[in-house]
Amino acid sequence: MPTVRFTGAFHVPVLENNRKATYPINTGLRSLPRKPIVNAKILCIDDDQPILDLLVEELSDQGYEVRGVTSGREGFAEILRLTPDLVICDVNMPDMTGYEILGKLKELNPEFERMPFVFLSALTERENILKGRRLGADEYLTKPIDFELMAEVVKTRLQRGPRFVSCKPANPLTQREIEALTWSARGKSSADIAVLMDCSERTVNFHIANAMQKFGVATRIQAAVKASLAGIIKD
Repeated sequence: MPTVRFTGAFHVPVLENNRKATYPINTGLRSLPRKPIVNAKILCIDDDQPILDLLVEELSDQGYEVRGVTSGREGFAEILRLTPDLVICDVNMPDMTGYEILGKLKELNPEFERMPFVFLSALTERENILKGRRLGADEYLTKPIDFELMAEVVKTRLQRGPRFVSCKPANPLTQREIEALTWSARGKSSADIAVLMDCSERTVNFHIANAMQKFGVATRIQAAVKASLAGIIKD
C-alpha cells in the first residue's frame, strides 16, 4: 500500500486579543527525524486544548518527555513539582498569564533564570515580544506555529547546559528542619506547624531560620523551593 503524506495545512482555533481566531498550522514537522535529541522533560502550558495537543504530540515524537497543562496556575505548580528542563508557555491565559508565571518564578528563586523558558503566543505586537524578553524569556515564538523553528529553538536551548546551579544547602539540614520546612511548603503557619511537630512556635521559627541560612536565602518560600529542587522535601 503506498504511503500517503499530507503536505497541506489545517486550521485550529487560537486566542488572540481575547477572541478566538483560526490559524493554519504548518505541518512541516512531520518530515523531521524522530530520533531523540536529548533526554529532557518539557512542560507545555496553553489554555487552547487543540494547540496543546499538537505541541505534546510533536515534541513527544521527537523523543522528549512532555507534559501539557491547560491553565497558568496549574502550569506554575507543575514547574515547581517537575522542575522541567524547558517550558513552552502561552501568554494570554485567563487565570494566570505567561508573564505572571515567569515573574513569580524569579521572585521565588533566581535560579529559575537558568531554566529555558519559551513564550508561544498569538500576541505578535512588538511591545508584547519586548515584554517577554525583558522578563527574561529565552525566546518568543508566535502563532501560527512554525514547528520546524520551534524544534530548533528547543534543541538549541537544551544543548546549552545544565538547568540549574546546585540547590543543595551549605550544610545538611536536620530532620526537624526538614519537617518544619515541609509543613511550611504545604502552606502551614508557624502556629500550625508547632501543633503538628509538638513544639513551640518559637522552635518552629528557629528551625526554619536555620534552614534559610543553610540555603543562603531570605525567605522561607525560597528555602522550600530550594529544598524541593534538591529533593530534600517532597510534596
